[in-house]
Amino acid sequence: MIVEDEPASQEILKLYISDVPLLKLAATCNNAMEANEQVRLQSIELMFLDITMPKISGLDFYRSLTNPPCVIFTTAYPEYAVNGFEVNAVDYLVKPFPFDRFLKAVNKAQDLIQSTASTTSDFVLLQADKKTHKVNYGDILFLEAMGDYVKVHTHEKTLVVHHTLQKLQDQLPARKFFRVHKSYLVSLQHIEYLEGNMVILHNQQIPIGQTYRNDFLAMLHKNK
Repeated sequence: MIVEDEPASQEILKLYISDVPLLKLAATCNNAMEANEQVRLQSIELMFLDITMPKISGLDFYRSLTNPPCVIFTTAYPEYAVNGFEVNAVDYLVKPFPFDRFLKAVNKAQDLIQSTASTTSDFVLLQADKKTHKVNYGDILFLEAMGDYVKVHTHEKTLVVHHTLQKLQDQLPARKFFRVHKSYLVSLQHIEYLEGNMVILHNQQIPIGQTYRNDFLAMLHKNK
């Protein structure tokens, strides 16, 4: 989510975000009050937050949140950096910042989000059928890409999620799931056997892509 009162800065952030596949822009807010409403309405993992805004500063707004998402502060005033890190900011971008500096901050945030998720939970939240589903990692058999959607196959049901397969892969622990094909991500614990260029799990045949085969086999031998 972008929280920024300057239109020019909003456009730069939108452009940068669109160039990073693992990011999906959930909302663009002009002030803290708009941002507060969005945080209540949807799950935000990462916030690009301007410090100097009217009525309430970005710092004060962030301090007011009960369960704040990861935050990357943006501002034209580098003297605010110390205050930004006092609230455990992932990073601090001084305007104008180039794309490579933006990407470095995003990578830091992604590493933090993944490490936090892998150590504090054994489930993922998925938006499907206008509901938020709590799905345990152990219940997921495999994920199947379908254009802009992904079918998440579990023991009991199949959820159709409006995400890319890469986006969902980034949310799942790498030690439990592996990409075996451009269109398939499989649960390692549910693999029964390999047959030719197929992975078999719960009577489902999943193709192994040629470009993924060597890494997949190496991973299996490493963890046997």
